[in-house]
This record gives sequence, structure tokens and C-alpha cells, in this order.
Amino acid sequence: MPVQGVCWFLCCRQGFSLLGRDYGEKEEEESFELRNKEDLTPKGRKKPTNEEYGMGVDEEPDLIVKWLLREVGGSWIKHRRYWFVLSQDSLDYYTGPEKGARRLGTLVLTSLCSVIWPDKQTYKEAYWSITVYGRKHCYRLYTKHFNEAVHWACAIQKIIDTKSPVETPTQLLIRDIEENKFNPEVVEHIYQHNAILKYTQGPLYAPLLPFPYGNLEHTHNGKGYGSVREEAVKLFNCLQQLESAREPIPIIQGVLQTCLDLRPLRDEVYCQLVKQTSHTPSPNTAAHLRYWQLLTCMSCTFLPGSTVLKYLRFHLKIQSQSPESEMDNYASFISEALEKTKCRECVPSWEEIQMLMNRQEMLCTVHHPGPGSCQLYISSHTTANEVVRRMQEKLGLQDSKNTFALYEQNALWEQPVTGNSLIADVLTRYERDFTTKESESQSQWKLCFKLYCLLDADSISVDSIEYLFLFEQCHEMVVRGQLPACEEDLLSLAALRLQSLMGDFSTHSPFPPLDELFPGHMLETRVLMSLSAPQAAPPCQVGGQDCPTTQRFPTGLLAGTLWSHSATVAHKQKMENDKRLRSRLKEEAAVVTTAILERWKGLAGYSSRDSMAAYLTIARQWSGFGCTLYEVDFYISSKGNFSQKLWLGVAATSVSIYKQGESEALESFPYGQICSYGVSDSNTFKITAGDRDLIFETSKLTEIMQLMNAYFSAIHRQRGKGEDADTITFTESTDVGLRHLAPTPTPTLLELPSHPV
Repeated sequence: MPVQGVCWFLCCRQGFSLLGRDYGEKEEEESFELRNKEDLTPKGRKKPTNEEYGMGVDEEPDLIVKWLLREVGGSWIKHRRYWFVLSQDSLDYYTGPEKGARRLGTLVLTSLCSVIWPDKQTYKEAYWSITVYGRKHCYRLYTKHFNEAVHWACAIQKIIDTKSPVETPTQLLIRDIEENKFNPEVVEHIYQHNAILKYTQGPLYAPLLPFPYGNLEHTHNGKGYGSVREEAVKLFNCLQQLESAREPIPIIQGVLQTCLDLRPLRDEVYCQLVKQTSHTPSPNTAAHLRYWQLLTCMSCTFLPGSTVLKYLRFHLKIQSQSPESEMDNYASFISEALEKTKCRECVPSWEEIQMLMNRQEMLCTVHHPGPGSCQLYISSHTTANEVVRRMQEKLGLQDSKNTFALYEQNALWEQPVTGNSLIADVLTRYERDFTTKESESQSQWKLCFKLYCLLDADSISVDSIEYLFLFEQCHEMVVRGQLPACEEDLLSLAALRLQSLMGDFSTHSPFPPLDELFPGHMLETRVLMSLSAPQAAPPCQVGGQDCPTTQRFPTGLLAGTLWSHSATVAHKQKMENDKRLRSRLKEEAAVVTTAILERWKGLAGYSSRDSMAAYLTIARQWSGFGCTLYEVDFYISSKGNFSQKLWLGVAATSVSIYKQGESEALESFPYGQICSYGVSDSNTFKITAGDRDLIFETSKLTEIMQLMNAYFSAIHRQRGKGEDADTITFTESTDVGLRHLAPTPTPTLLELPSHPV
């Protein structure tokens, strides 16, 4: 019985050893992490040095010896004291410094080892710690002296940096395939005799590519990732689950999200997918085609490194040798995608993954001013500039002198889409927002095709769709309160809007919400002024500002304080004020609605085109018509001028500063006077005009840079054509960035700053 027990124990030990294999096969420590065997004595102990006998520390980085505490597990004692020896090949620890001391452990140092340096987060119980990660071991060492901990960490890291890069068997085989790719017999021999390159149903015990040991870069990202090596092995398990998964899209999205978060894993997943699509027993079954579908999604999301890209293209070329098969179709699709793919900002949406799995394009809806919209087929590589060009062709706007752009828009907010942005990423953000928020109408995002740079409004034909664009966007500015006009003009504009939409007045005609016809802030201003007028406090209202006046001593404040009812009194006072405000707003809304209806009745007989023409005639009375207004929190110039809450207007010929609600510009700077412009810090925009520096604080830095770049690009084009710069006729740039223009002898040279936005 004892003999049988011993045999069983030996067999189990051998079995455990086999299960500990790395990179597909069992390897000894010396075969993967080389050591200098000449320095070993017959007992395995390193030859002691004079410093070891004296318990001193050699200042040379190639050898350090010292007593250190090491964290141990499985015992009530957390730390134990050992004698550590650092050599050029390994970090060893012994029972003591004497000559016959027993070596208790070895951590072989390679280029993949890593060191976590001492810091305040790991300092506890009066000890500084350093952590050394190796292939099979992890040493957590402790010392009371910070300088000593830094000295050890620096010495270990210096030795790691001197090691030549470790190459895995997969890397060596990829190199062999690249060298013999024109010899099919040799390549076939490599595949036949190396199972690590071929499909397997078994698990993967280590990554196919080399990754540093330990958790270093990705432990604090808040998503629960382990080390890159651990995540690589987990990803292979996810890949194998695709074969039996009822719904593969969540697994595909998970793999893509991990690759997006952990960039080094992208090449690893490509190698794993090439492995699982090579020499597959049943290549055309639905289960095994899942690997090709994931490879398709990967190829439309990330590009591999140059070495893996060559390996992947060679693999696709081999698979394409079986025509009319599904594998051949996927291989051809992936090859074309790799020529166009740029790194994505978002993981593909559910809809996009479905389309990619079937090698199809997505249908995208693009709205434009007015009730219309267009549907376009897009791929994972379609950019905003391409959609703009296709929309111009579809709507017959190719010859327009003005420029257009795509906007992300909902009921409350909009912003332009940069020209090189991928539309698939934009749609993915919409899907993500839809799943994380309630499906309220105000949170519904859409893509809109609109006028971007209004370079020549006079050349727009009244009968063209571009005229409708101008009318609709002008009305958006009116409703947002960004077109300064008196109340009479605003009422007339609202009536003309109704006439253009519904024709002549009728009691049966539906009346749209007032906030779609008339700027809401005007109602609030009138109500606040009427509520504060009877009070004795000095007036503090300024046009366009909401600043209600309150009593110097609110009713009941003193009594509430004395009887500890201040909170209740304040709450009741607030409720009463809110009720009064709502009541007055309803009354004012009724008065404004009646005034609009009276003017609408007087427009009988006006056609839709006549109404739009009359509307734009009133709007053109503002000198800043056609400019785009951006709110700035404050403005200061080198001459000492300072203001708060202004509008910065960017137009075709100049940049102007307006006080909110006023039609006359405080200052205006033609582009010929602007020497430079750019972002000076995270939320500050700077313009240099002549000898003046103008500084604006705003949250719209990117949008202002986009628009000014577009206008200056148009000016540069016109100067290149020898045309008058005051009549800009064409520009196609909507990208965010800084451009350096070639110097010209004219005094209006544009000098863009060199720092990036």
C-alpha cells in the first residue's frame, strides 16, 4: 500500500508538471529564461563574493547583497527575513550570508520582468516596498529605508533593461514563415510540425506574444483588468466560446472593448484569430465562421502592427485560394478593410457588428433643414467629409459657393462633426447614449446636414433648396435668441414663420408651441421686469440678463429666525414666487400669441416663398447677419477692456464682439488685421490683431477653431486664385487643427500658432 501511494504521488507530480507548460509545450526554466551556468557551484549556490562575507553592499549595479523582508503566504507571519543576492541574471534569496547557506528561491531576470517602485501608496507599517514580477515568481520585498528601496529597484530595473528582448515560439515561427513565404512546401512543413500555429480546441496557457509580467499599466483603469498576460489568456477563452454561443455579438463587443482599452492586446488577438482560422477541421461550419466574423470586426476597428499585418495578409492570401467559399469571401472583405481602417474611437455598435458579420453596409439617416431627410449607405470607414459630398450631390448643391457640414443635434444642443470623424463612431455614441439614458425626446440625437460657412448669401437662388437651408437656420438663431431684434420685429418674424409653414390664417390651423416661434428669454425678461418694477430696490436689469430684484428684508425672515422656522418660511416664499412667475409667464405667453395671430391674419395671400423672403429681409437688417455666435464667459484685451457674458461672432470677413442682446458690435476685427489665433490653455482662446491681444474664456474652443480655420482656408484659396479676399467663394475644410500658410508679401499674413489644439 505505501508503494502504491508513492507511485500515485509521483504520477500526480508529473501530471502537475505537464499542466504547467507554457506557450503550448513544457519548457524548463533555462530554456526560456537563460542563465549563466558558469557562475553556479555544484550545489547550485552562486559563488560568494567578498561583499557577501562582509555583509556589505556593492555599489556596482551588477551585484547587490542585503538582508530584506519578503512577503510570504500561507502563514500567520506576513514577512520573513532573508539574505538577497542580485546578479546579472537573477534575484536569489538564501537563509543567510554564510558560505554554506541554502538557496531558497530564484527569480530569473529577463526583458519581460518588471519592477514596481516604492511610493506612498504602498508605504505601510514603517516599511517601503518594491515588487519584482518574474515569469513564475513575484517577490514583494520590504525595507525601512526609502533610499535603500529605491537603490534596489533602480539596480533591478537596470539589469532588466540590459536583457535582450524575449521572443516567443509564435514570433519565431512568424519570422520563419515570412522568410519562406515564396516556398509553399517549407511553409506547409512549418504548419504541420508546429501545433501552436493551428486551430485547437484546448486552452491556451500563455500568450502567443511576449508581454511584461505583472500588473503595471492597467491596474487603475477602473474596469477590473488584470495583467496583460492574464487578459490575453482570457480573450482566447472568449474566442472559443464563440463557437457555441447562441448570440455572438456581446462576446464580439467584449473582445473589441478589451482591445480598445488595452492596446497591446490587439496584435495578440489577431494572432489568436489567425491560429483559430488555420487548418480548421470543419472550416465552413457556422461555428467556425464565427472566428472569421470576429476577424472582420477587428479589421474594421484596429490595425495590427507591421509584423503581424504581414503575417495576417499572408494568411488571407492562403485562404483566398479556395474560391467561392465563405472563407474566401471573408478573406477578400478583410483585405480590403485593412487598406482603409483607421483606429476607432468607439467599439462598433450592435447594428454595425451585425452588418459586418454579413459583409454589408449600414443605412444612415441624415436630416437637413426643413422636414426632409436622406438615407445613405455607409461603411465602417465612411467619414463626415464623404457624407457631406454625397449629400451635396444628392441635393444638387455641388456648385454652391457656401460650404456645408454635418452636425450632431438634439432638441437642446448641437455641434459640428469634424471632417475626418468616422460616422460609425458617431452612430455608436448615439446607441450608447440611448441605452444609458431614458428615451426622452430631448435626448434623441440625429445627424443634420446644414450650412457651415455662409460665404456668399446674395448668390443663393430663391427657388433653390439652399434658400430653405438659409431660412431654417436663420429661424433657429431667432428662436435661440441669437439674432438681436426689437420685439416688433420678433413678432413679425413669428407671423411670417407661420405663414410660410401653414399658409393663410384659419381657425382650424394648429398653432405650434410658442417656443418654436418666439425666443423664450424675451418672455422671461418681460415677466421679471414687471414683477420687480413696483419694488423700491434700484433697478438692476440689463437687456438680455435675468436679474430679478428682491426685497432688502424678506417678509418673515426675522420672525422665522427667532422661532427657528426660517427654512419653512423660505420654502413657502419660494413656492409663492414660483407660482407667481408661472402665472405671469402664462399671461405674457397669451399676450404674445394674440399679437402673433393678429400679424398672421394680415399676411393673407403671401406664398411660402414670399414669406421666407420677407423673413430674411428683416433678418438681414442686422449687420452681423450670416455670422455664427459663440457665448464667451469673459473677454479681456491688452488695452484693459474687460467684459463678461458676450457673444463672439465669426463671419466670412471678420470676427466681432457683441454684448448679448444688442445689435451693434462692441468691436470688430477684419481678417486682414488678425495676425494669429489659437488656444492658449484648456478653455482660453486668444486672438492677436495688430498690437492687441484679445483673450476669451469659452467652452467652444474646438468649434471656434474649426470655423476660423475654414474661413481662413477660403481666404488663402482666393488669394491663390488672385481673387478679392473680401468675396470668399469656396472652402472645404471643416477639420479641427492649425494650418501654416505660406508667407506672402501682403501685410495681412496669417500666422497660425505652432502649438496643437
